[in-house]
Amino acid sequence: MVSSEARSAPASTPRKVAILDATIGTLSRNLPAILAGLGLVVLWQVVIWIFKIPTFMAPSPADVVLAFRDNAATLWRNFLPTLLEATLGFLFGNLVAILLAVWFVHSTTAEKAFYPIAVFIKAIPIIALAPILVLIFGNGLAPKIIIAGLICFFPTLVNMVQGLRAASPAMLDLMRVLSATNSEILWKVRFPSSLPFLFAALKIAATSSVMGAIVAEWIGSSFGLGALIIEATYNFRSPLLYATVVIAALLAVVLFALVSVVEAKVVRWKPAGSH
Repeated sequence: MVSSEARSAPASTPRKVAILDATIGTLSRNLPAILAGLGLVVLWQVVIWIFKIPTFMAPSPADVVLAFRDNAATLWRNFLPTLLEATLGFLFGNLVAILLAVWFVHSTTAEKAFYPIAVFIKAIPIIALAPILVLIFGNGLAPKIIIAGLICFFPTLVNMVQGLRAASPAMLDLMRVLSATNSEILWKVRFPSSLPFLFAALKIAATSSVMGAIVAEWIGSSFGLGALIIEATYNFRSPLLYATVVIAALLAVVLFALVSVVEAKVVRWKPAGSH
């Protein structure tokens, strides 16, 4: 008799080959970026050596790596609050923006009344708005989520309104001839047509939410990556400062990548002229 391992081997081998091919393909597509990044790190190290720059001013890449090792627990402890704030802000800001966009598309009066208010709020620098929210809501989680959400809100609102209105006029006319309700038109025509616009905004919001959470932590917090950046700066702990900034950047990149993966699974068409 043929063992179960032998029977499963032919099936698993093509799967492993496909995964390997996909990995190699991804690396080859991103090879220029990888090489450029490594080149910048090497250049950074060489500049530190040549000009003998003090560590408290600008640490070397080796110093930053050591900071990751020596402060792993501190970085992790401050990473989790920022991750929570950025994620909740991302969800909150985009949900409100999507709901408002749907309302605006179905009510011209609502758009005329509230769209200028959204523009006005966007015009206020977030660094100026953050202290106001901290005074109102305190130093807890709420103001940080609101600030992260506000940064995500406006790009998604603008793109979602445009996307909902990008539906084919012929399809809209057909749905009306078939006596479709506004809800049916929204879910079967408008919403699918808006997905490329929505995901374009969500990718911006994914990175912006991290920035919003960090700015909120600068204003009033004793924990989080933003608070750790302030602490490391005032104590001249440059390696820890750089390590914290790298963690924040990696978080933004991971959130961007997650949105891109979801987009690849969901979006089946692209607007004309996009790549």
